[in-house]
Amino acid sequence: MAACVGFAFVAQQHRDGYTDTPILPGQKWHVHDPARPYPHEVTPGIFPEAAPSDATILFNGHDLSNWCQMDGDDPNGSPKVPKWKVVDGNIEVVGGTGGLFTKAKFGDCQLHVEWQEAKDITGSGQGRGNSGVFLMSRYEVQVLDSYRAPTYADGQAAAIYGQWPPLVNPQRPPGQWQTYDIIFTAPKFDGDRLVEPAYETVIFNGVVVHNHQKLNGPTGHRVVTPESPVAPEERLYLQDHGPSHPLHFRNIWIRKLKGYDQPER
Repeated sequence: MAACVGFAFVAQQHRDGYTDTPILPGQKWHVHDPARPYPHEVTPGIFPEAAPSDATILFNGHDLSNWCQMDGDDPNGSPKVPKWKVVDGNIEVVGGTGGLFTKAKFGDCQLHVEWQEAKDITGSGQGRGNSGVFLMSRYEVQVLDSYRAPTYADGQAAAIYGQWPPLVNPQRPPGQWQTYDIIFTAPKFDGDRLVEPAYETVIFNGVVVHNHQKLNGPTGHRVVTPESPVAPEERLYLQDHGPSHPLHFRNIWIRKLKGYDQPER
């Protein structure tokens, strides 16, 4: 910590730059402005899937202390102790008990989730390990075995469910771990008026499958739901699709995304 503080002090004392340059359009800063705040230092994970130093670890392989279940899968309902299990360092979905909600709430974020379907999975279409990762409890990125297993395009793995199919299908065979990295921008409202819609970038097993894609509104089955006012932050939700859809999750972490030029520490 002392080294970081020392670095910040040196940077503030000896940073170069210019104050006789043009003001950047839409900003208050000169080009190369020496007064512009330095970005906060973050230590990256030792491998790509590892959480960086400023991430919130939602599942650490040991317990579900950051999670709860809610009466009726209502994100505003009464929280309950989760019935999902931790087995061999992974979350095991206990079908029929309801979905899993984070205790904390999030808006703009970077989310990392890993998930695994059963190697001996059976069924067809939407009946192959169905689940979902719901940002703000309302915007679903589909979880499903879609490895050479056809279903409707906007319902396969990594689809923004019912709205946008993934650009490509990079899914690994069932039994192998799949990875989602999601960059989410929450919708912005002025009272009841939508100012900016929600956007998602989704990287599936290292492959971009949605590139800053605008969402029509909350996702749903066989419906088009217009956007409606929502709080700036809501719970993350992992879906339970019933006893016939066994699967596992692991290594879940999230970073709240803030704007540029945050005050220096």
